[in-house]
Amino acid sequence: MPTRHSADLIVVGAGVVGAACAFYAARAGLSITVVDRGPVAGGTTGAGEGNLLVSDKEPGPELDLALLSSRLWRELADVLPSAVEYEPKGGLVVADGDKGLAALREFADRQRAAGVTADDVPADRLAELEPHLAPDLAGGVHYPEDAQVQPALAAAHLLRAVGDRVRLRLGEEVTAVLTGPDGAVRGVRTPAGELHAPYVVNAAGTWGGEVARMAGVTLPVRPRRGFVLVTEPLPRVVRRKVYAADYVADVASDSAALQTSAVVEGTPAGPVLIGASRERVGFDRTVSVEALGRLAAQAVRLFPVLGSVRAIRTYAGFRPYLPDHLPAIGADPRRPGLLHACGHEGAGIGLAPATGQVIAALVAGGELPLDAGPFRPERFGTTVCE
Repeated sequence: MPTRHSADLIVVGAGVVGAACAFYAARAGLSITVVDRGPVAGGTTGAGEGNLLVSDKEPGPELDLALLSSRLWRELADVLPSAVEYEPKGGLVVADGDKGLAALREFADRQRAAGVTADDVPADRLAELEPHLAPDLAGGVHYPEDAQVQPALAAAHLLRAVGDRVRLRLGEEVTAVLTGPDGAVRGVRTPAGELHAPYVVNAAGTWGGEVARMAGVTLPVRPRRGFVLVTEPLPRVVRRKVYAADYVADVASDSAALQTSAVVEGTPAGPVLIGASRERVGFDRTVSVEALGRLAAQAVRLFPVLGSVRAIRTYAGFRPYLPDHLPAIGADPRRPGLLHACGHEGAGIGLAPATGQVIAALVAGGELPLDAGPFRPERFGTTVCE
């Protein structure tokens, strides 16, 4: 089988996380090959809404990663073209009743102590932020650090921004992770031949568990399906990213059953995006009428004006779910030369820059931007699969 060019680093996966790993590794002076069985952003990234959230993160490692990524996205907005549609529009989390509002404000208090900017909004001031919100909501919390980006374009422009330091091998499925006599990785195999490098990054999203298996290690990544409703183009009816407080609990849930909690946001192009549903059904793409019906009803509860608006399409995607809701980021001691950057669930777009910085620092020998210990990939077990 032919061997093609060597690189310092091979990234498996051309979604936004893989693109960020390549971007920061290239900035550190490395040469990178990105290989994907499909196009850029052909998996979870292309099915995402582009959420860059701190508002839904519990204080702890993931929030630390989100706060770093939030700063990095602001820097990237000055580097990448305006086509990526970066919007620092902020988020608004609202509560239906007094009990929910008290819980929301307690959550916001803990976030503020961890460095998040969060402003309480009484019921009589909600309309100042979102004029079309339902008038009977109890109140909310405004998160000015929440933002949005067009995820597929962001991935593409991250890969394009570093020029010829990154080579793309699209439409090539990785069929094996190559290892040497000492057990260290030395590249990957695709139907077109072998690609050699001393480091391989598993940024394969929901297929991250399969790539890990090819390398002889276990990583329990599972798909968690979600749907998004897209409305006809509208004037800017929804100014921010708006969702009900129970969304946070759904994100943290371990349930495999269907869960829905509306996240509603406008876009520069006009359509309103309505998510988010969660359920573990493997890779089944069957349209769930129940999920879509729930999302539509919950969106209209928040914004009654949407009751007369047409939904023109819907799409599904699969979040890469790990049991403790933290991504796997870092070097895998079970297989020298293998690094993981997957399992971000629905937060991969938001967490991509910080993930890329960590991976680049580990490969290039730079200073880590934060404590990556909580994300260590071997935390689920140390068995090497032969």
